[in-house]
Amino acid sequence: MVQADVTFRSGGLAKATGVSPDTIRHYERIGVLPKASRTASGYRVYTATAVNRVFVVQRALRIGFTLRELADIFKTRDAGGTPCRRVFELAKTKLTAIETDIAALSETRRQMVKILADWETRIKKSGGQQAHLLQTLTDAVGHSRRPPLRRKR
Repeated sequence: MVQADVTFRSGGLAKATGVSPDTIRHYERIGVLPKASRTASGYRVYTATAVNRVFVVQRALRIGFTLRELADIFKTRDAGGTPCRRVFELAKTKLTAIETDIAALSETRRQMVKILADWETRIKKSGGQQAHLLQTLTDAVGHSRRPPLRRKR
């Protein structure tokens, strides 16, 4: 736990939370972090509560919250509001999306197992010649009406 009277510059806060100084500045710019006070020489100074805020943001991002959603939630909370109902509803939506992704991944896994079994047979029969494995994906995946999974980068 960080002492309440400790302050951090952007780099120190970044180091304490494991994100880059650019991320810290970005979080402030979009409203995920409150505006930092400035030193006489213009350096940002964050309070110890910023450490917890960054950790909360990082955890929320992992379960699907967006920075825009978090900025809106924190804006409401920092103004004295209670965004709890909205947070709850957003989290329920995130869970539904995760469950949909799991179902899609399970189907993709099923298809991959089938494709790999077919490819193994083709390689054995090819006698060292081209087996045109990728071409078979046109047949295997072409019949699927499901769009490909979009992975976050």
